[in-house]
Amino acid sequence: MKRAEIIAVGTELLLGQIANTNAQFLAKHLSTLGYHHHFQTVVGDNSDRLKHALEVASSRSDLIILTGGLGPTKDDLTKEVVSEFVDETLVYHQPSLQFIEQYFIKVNRPMTENNKKQALVIDHSHVLVNKNGMAPGMVYESENKQFVLLPGPPKEMIPMVENELIPYFLIGKEMNTIVSKELKFFGIGESILETKILDILETQSNPTIAPLASEGEVMLRITASASNELEANRLIEKAEHEIRERVGQYIYGTTGDNLFIVLSKKLKELNLTISAAESLTGGLFSKRMTDIPGNSSIFTGSIVCYSNEMKQNLLNVPSELLANYGAVSEECAKSLVENMQGLAKSNISISFTGEAGPSTLENVPVGKVYIGIKIGDSEPVIKEYQFSGTREQIRLSSVKNGASLLIKLINESQDL
Repeated sequence: MKRAEIIAVGTELLLGQIANTNAQFLAKHLSTLGYHHHFQTVVGDNSDRLKHALEVASSRSDLIILTGGLGPTKDDLTKEVVSEFVDETLVYHQPSLQFIEQYFIKVNRPMTENNKKQALVIDHSHVLVNKNGMAPGMVYESENKQFVLLPGPPKEMIPMVENELIPYFLIGKEMNTIVSKELKFFGIGESILETKILDILETQSNPTIAPLASEGEVMLRITASASNELEANRLIEKAEHEIRERVGQYIYGTTGDNLFIVLSKKLKELNLTISAAESLTGGLFSKRMTDIPGNSSIFTGSIVCYSNEMKQNLLNVPSELLANYGAVSEECAKSLVENMQGLAKSNISISFTGEAGPSTLENVPVGKVYIGIKIGDSEPVIKEYQFSGTREQIRLSSVKNGASLLIKLINESQDL
């Protein structure tokens, strides 16, 4: 498998003024194109430093992808430096130049001379049309190196990669069909997951398996190359079967899923409704559920009862209970979930109470959370957790663990 690396050009990236989301997007696609990806570089708007970055990248990689620096200003110098590096001249791409000229006519503004610069491309390169901006991208190929130049704005770069670059790379290749499938994991850390499937990861070739951790979850992307989609899917199924045999109990979904989508689908399939009583989570569970179109049929409503007064006044949590056990307690979570279900008349209810910090309560550590779930007429299930991280991370961990626990309990109730 050939080697690729990414060079992101822009002083604003070095200064942390914007996030390097382009590199993140490109990294996800490199394995699907048949490349190993070992290096990323960020370099400012400086021709000498960019030239040095190209020298280093060319010494170790077959494909060098550059993003940014294709605009009209003096500090947009990517194609000038690359053209000099590959010993080619810059020429005008007439369709792009005509598009730029027509744009300024359309908006009734004079076109300054430097805007023409955006239509320059490296001679003998393959031009990637920019349908969402002015500066085209390009692919320059020498005997054993490929240089790809892409615009910096994600709204231009992403569709150019998807609609222009990937099809270009696939033209004429025997393995011209690439299929990917994502396996979504919850309840297992990235390091433990990797340990359990390490031999699979170490011997992968086709399909490739790429792990990615994010927001308390882990994803494995399985990507297969084949002459047709049927064969690519067969390769994926074989790898997926081996992974599921080892860690299948932690897989909650596949491509396009998240915990709340899976939970919502399950509730709709079973014609069940749900409500929520949220203290420390401040409505985050409700937001995640109502972010999904069509969930008005299953989500009856929620109450954010952040203060003890609201717990008492809206959800009838006894003042004696709060005085004896406190708001961060199993007893409070139980009272909240029972009363919320009765108020909303929902099939299922869930409650969240805890301390996201900094703690103002004695003997209550930051990150201590109780989640209550009541399904039908059954006795409420109350789970205690100890999370770590920032306030936002504790809240997110709470709602994700709540969704995961709901899925598990609903599955178990269907098996009875």
